[in-house]
Amino acid sequence: MSRFRVPVQGPGSGPGSGSRFRVPVQGPGSRSRFRSRFKVPVRVSVQGPGSRSWFRSRSRFRSRFRVPVQGFRFKVPVRVPVQGPGSGSRVGSRFRSRFRIPVQGSRFLSRFRSRFRSRFGSRFLSRFRSRFLSRFLSRFRSRFGSRFLSRFLSRFRSRFRSRFLSRFRSRFRSRYLSRFRSRSRSRFGSRFRSRFGSRFGSRPDRDPRPVPPAGPARRRRPERGEAAEPPPSPTGSAKSSGGGPGPARRLLGFELRELTRWHRFVRLLHRPQDPAALGAFRAAFGLLMALDVPQERGLGQLDRRYLDGLEVCRFPLLPFLAPLPLDWMYLLYSLMLLGALGIMLGCCYRLSCLAFLCPYWYLLLLDKTSWNNHSYLYGLLAFQLALLGADRYGSVDGLFRPQKRNAHVPLWNYTLLRAQVFIVYFIAGLKKLDADWVGGFSMGTLARHWLFAPFRLVLSEELTSRLVVHGGGLVLDLSAGFLLFFDATRPLALVFVTYFHCMNSQLFSIGMFSYTMLATSGLFCRPAWPRALVARCPRWLRGCLPSTEPPQPSPDCHYGGRGARGGLRPRQHLAAAFTILYVLEQLFLPYSHFITQGYNNWTNGLYGYSWDMMVHSRFHQHVKITYRDGLTGEVGYLKPGAFTQSRRWRDHADMLKQYSACLSRLLPRYNVSQPQIYFDVWVSINERFQQRLVDPRVDLVRAPWSPWTPTPWLLPLLVDLSPWRQRLQELEAQLDGHTDAVFIADFPGLHLENFVSEDLGNTSLRVLRGQVLVELVEQQQNRSLHEGEGMQLPAGQYHKVHTVSPEPSCYMYLYVNTTALELERNLTRLRELRERVRNGTEPAPLPPALRPLLGEPPPGGSPVDPLVSLLLRRERRERRRERGSGPARRLRRFVRRKLLIFRRSALMTLIALRNLALGRPAPERLAREVAFASWRGEDEDEEEARPESDGGAPRGPEL
Repeated sequence: MSRFRVPVQGPGSGPGSGSRFRVPVQGPGSRSRFRSRFKVPVRVSVQGPGSRSWFRSRSRFRSRFRVPVQGFRFKVPVRVPVQGPGSGSRVGSRFRSRFRIPVQGSRFLSRFRSRFRSRFGSRFLSRFRSRFLSRFLSRFRSRFGSRFLSRFLSRFRSRFRSRFLSRFRSRFRSRYLSRFRSRSRSRFGSRFRSRFGSRFGSRPDRDPRPVPPAGPARRRRPERGEAAEPPPSPTGSAKSSGGGPGPARRLLGFELRELTRWHRFVRLLHRPQDPAALGAFRAAFGLLMALDVPQERGLGQLDRRYLDGLEVCRFPLLPFLAPLPLDWMYLLYSLMLLGALGIMLGCCYRLSCLAFLCPYWYLLLLDKTSWNNHSYLYGLLAFQLALLGADRYGSVDGLFRPQKRNAHVPLWNYTLLRAQVFIVYFIAGLKKLDADWVGGFSMGTLARHWLFAPFRLVLSEELTSRLVVHGGGLVLDLSAGFLLFFDATRPLALVFVTYFHCMNSQLFSIGMFSYTMLATSGLFCRPAWPRALVARCPRWLRGCLPSTEPPQPSPDCHYGGRGARGGLRPRQHLAAAFTILYVLEQLFLPYSHFITQGYNNWTNGLYGYSWDMMVHSRFHQHVKITYRDGLTGEVGYLKPGAFTQSRRWRDHADMLKQYSACLSRLLPRYNVSQPQIYFDVWVSINERFQQRLVDPRVDLVRAPWSPWTPTPWLLPLLVDLSPWRQRLQELEAQLDGHTDAVFIADFPGLHLENFVSEDLGNTSLRVLRGQVLVELVEQQQNRSLHEGEGMQLPAGQYHKVHTVSPEPSCYMYLYVNTTALELERNLTRLRELRERVRNGTEPAPLPPALRPLLGEPPPGGSPVDPLVSLLLRRERRERRRERGSGPARRLRRFVRRKLLIFRRSALMTLIALRNLALGRPAPERLAREVAFASWRGEDEDEEEARPESDGGAPRGPEL
């Protein structure tokens, strides 16, 4: 039964009508079935032509699409005449709010129409009906149809009744109707309340007193100029429903419906969050960058890299970038260091971010040899922090700006940083799906490190490398981002991520990268975790720490409830659009190698932003630089790495092009006119054969190169020979401890020119595949070798190996260092001789040159045997290594080394700033100041291990 009882007249108005509103019906066709939204049969009379047609509105009126009855499905005008007392606005208002049915004789409806038309006009109504409703109906009918709706609604009705039943009805009546009464009274006034109460009074069998609401009431919308009231919980739902959060909110922290509309998505990204975790990350990042500037950025060695007048080849990304004078470079580094300290303290935050960010990217783009993934990540994190409100917790700016102190930050501040860290982990895992990494060839020797000794107790070295190093690294990178995101798996993820980065800090020289990634782990935890940590500190210490009080409202956040679309500002829309574009750009860049094809060689893309960390390991066996005078034809050779301070140019075609152009400008100073530069670089990647990287017949000074097209003079990687790696490992395992092997693969038509040192007295060549021609230069002899054949090579002579087969040839060098083998034998004889003398089993006395074996000084004027000096130096080095292997000694050396770096950085910076302010002093004084800044002191271990020369004069410590 319905809540309102209406006296009705006419046929079909008896108890059998059973509708929520008892409506009198007249005319033929009154037995047509009308299914309302609440599944109650209503008898409706139909007037007009075609009124005997059966009208089943179940498929339409059970939906939520508010379609007027007139001109409905059967094109029959329908009129619902209402008669009897109280038949005016009573039925019309109810059916208008629920089903959008125009009812004649409705006072409330007429008032609503007049007010609506006065505000919007009839033109809007006509356009709305003709355009929106007609299009919506046609599309909905074409997609779903009435049959789908009837099935869906029948299932929904059965489940709804079985789950909620009377409990839902009681809650619905007590909450919804009470709120509706209170709001209608406050909005429409006493006049409407009197009429509404007289016509839509409460049921006589219920208590007419209003029922208090069971749940929290909706928050009042603030007036213009009034501060918005913060929600009870920043992470709470926008709706104040009586039930708990749904599964999506429990799992993701938000409802999926918040992603279906743009304004909902913007409100989600501007949901207020606690700024504590963001402030903690800001302080940690600033501290780590301040420690990184003297070390990996090179402030401690700046004078050796950018000395004025130094003839050195540099490798900038953009050709017009050039280093500043040395003193100005120190000023630039000082500015970057001050910016990092300002970020850490939150002092002049935006200015500090700018002071760190601009010099950092300038130095990064100035020298491509210093590029790597973690240096690129530092620049990205600094750029993000410059846009975020990370100075609202634990900052100096908060002490002087009360409106910024401990204020909420929008959710997109955390979203941006979390997405960046997630991309670093996940893309690194995707890059490790490479066949070389999965097969265990990328880091084949890493399992020998002492950190993996516990794993080698139960696994072999090969299984440790394949399962722990490669398999564990792949699984962790792929899953770390997901495990950190969800609350249930975050504790486990923090344990594995912490262990992983602590191991990396000991395995690789990657500066502050491991500690920076550890700092980013706190961004995935609950934003208020620093407050809980501060609350556990002693009371005397809390005065120096940030506040533990709840955060205050911020104008950057959105506190509106449902339907607050108008409260969004253009700045908030722009922040949401930037977040989406930035994440998409970071997902695109690691796979943008099809654009920068000039930087592709054996690995794709411009190195540094692809997140392919530790996927490729290289080993260079032979590098030769040949120059030819363009006028005289004179040929000469350069030492590899001449005029450079790095070796990264050997692996990248773009750097080889820059290096050759630089040599063509420097060699004319050494009487080489119009030089032609040729490179012959042999490199092995991921335990493959040693092969050429570039064509040695191409003059790189005049060779074409473009960042947008493939490099024509770059030789391809012989991936067809990759299955040979397993066999190469088996061949190396068969060798003894004094024999080494080098595996070579060469292209048809090319040859390898090699020199066998005299120390390698036993060197042989063996062909594994193809056919080669060995040319002995001094003997002027040639010998052809086929697969499986070999020959002995003379020591101290040049030879050439020509590939004459139509396919690439593969061969191996087997050599024994006879000089080193003989030296080890002589040192073993000296040890045995000393033992015999100490035991008294040596009858002959020791000669004077061997007296130092027993710790006795040599007689005056007698020289010390070189083998004895070498043996004593090795023993001192071994004793020093054993003595310094303890944790205390290691920590002491580590701290001392770092302090010396910071000391030299500070002193050299002060000297440079003094030179800028007052001018440079005399060269003698400047040299003394630089020597004082470079003083390293003397360690007691170095004093004990310092070897003595023949004359007894002390020498510097061995490095």
